[in-house]
Amino acid sequence: MKPLPLVLALFAASFALTAQEPSDLDRKLSDKIADTVKKSGVPSASIAVVLDGKLAFVKAFGAATAETRYPVGSISKQFTAAAILLAQEQHKLSLDDKVAQYFPDLTRAGEIAIRQLLSHTSGYEDYAPQDYIIPAWTHPTTPRAILDTWAKKPLNFDPGTKWQYSNTNYVLAAEIFDRATAQKLVPFLKDRIFAPLKMESAGDCSVSSPHDAEGYTRYAGGPPRRVAREADGWYYGAGELCMTPHDVALWDIAFLHKEILDAPSYADFTREVRLNNGDTTNYALGLQLGDFNHIPTISHSGEVSGFLAANTVYPTRNAAIVVLTNEDGVDLIRPLTTQIATILFLPPEPPAALDKDTVQVKSILTSLAKGSIDRSLFTADANAYFTAQALGDIRQSLGPLGKLQSVTRTSESLRGGMTHRGYRAVFQKKTVSLNIYVMPDGKDEQYLIVE
Repeated sequence: MKPLPLVLALFAASFALTAQEPSDLDRKLSDKIADTVKKSGVPSASIAVVLDGKLAFVKAFGAATAETRYPVGSISKQFTAAAILLAQEQHKLSLDDKVAQYFPDLTRAGEIAIRQLLSHTSGYEDYAPQDYIIPAWTHPTTPRAILDTWAKKPLNFDPGTKWQYSNTNYVLAAEIFDRATAQKLVPFLKDRIFAPLKMESAGDCSVSSPHDAEGYTRYAGGPPRRVAREADGWYYGAGELCMTPHDVALWDIAFLHKEILDAPSYADFTREVRLNNGDTTNYALGLQLGDFNHIPTISHSGEVSGFLAANTVYPTRNAAIVVLTNEDGVDLIRPLTTQIATILFLPPEPPAALDKDTVQVKSILTSLAKGSIDRSLFTADANAYFTAQALGDIRQSLGPLGKLQSVTRTSESLRGGMTHRGYRAVFQKKTVSLNIYVMPDGKDEQYLIVE
């Protein structure tokens, strides 16, 4: 999750966090959150807030209760990193160990340290950059199969020279943990973190619970559609955990109080990893480092098929905000996190928009609004995504928006051997976002329309 760009002014001094009571907090948050969730059309959202180092607010909205359990996706990565730090405290491994000590057959294993895996500076290519479920993910796999396919490819860059998000890093890190400690990752987490913190809902998503939320997706502005989860084996160490926001908040409280880990481990956990030349990455070990209007944040988002999640800690405010939702077609996690943080800390002010037109993207969007698609512009995975139902939903939702007036690029980065681009598309009656991955040959691997 990238740091949220905000330009915000300070609240009046009369609204100090220390003066808020839980009932007052409920009054300030509940109606606004409920309205935002209702307008989004997302089936449910569940929220937890930590203030003054204590659990201050837990509430579910839509078709959920406070006991509903959600996949937290890549928020799982900070638990994998914590497990490795605990193993280092036990002298079973070191962050500076090279991959070759455990898996010598992987690409350039003698040059890559565990620390580089946990900080996404290894160069291993991401095996799962897509933001929708592709056909391959509907079949079970194993962590070793993932590594044999993706960690034996040529690196995307020399170790330590760039930062690029990669789930492959965390599958490998979890496998190293298992081999170094002779223990499996999730049972270790249950024993050393979940049980001591009374995180009773936390566990592997593959072990179902009657409280599990159902996942949904959406095609452009169409209705929520049930969507299948990834098959077993795809996210070990990278995004396999499920829990309630209440239990994520219990972890945040322990994190703020610097429990579980010793002081040197906590310092390693939260210290930004720099590139070889000293450039910044804004990333520590499974933790994104940023700010909310100059208030430091330590955060991570998560996504698996049908679910989006965000966990943001504000260490200088001794606070945290957890947002879990059960639809991947609408980015509700960032607006809700921003809305809650604004109420807690600052008054809102909209971010400035960026613009840079992209002709082909606009042409594709115009065609999709009419229900047509030039499949030669897309990869096999993307063509599998554009089913008859998807095209129908897209046409029916975009058609009433009127003429497409402009398309401007808002972001560009590299991931999974592809170029990742974001766009803002302005129709006569509504503005939508585009989330696109472009292959080296110019074909689109992903073209998602997000409200």
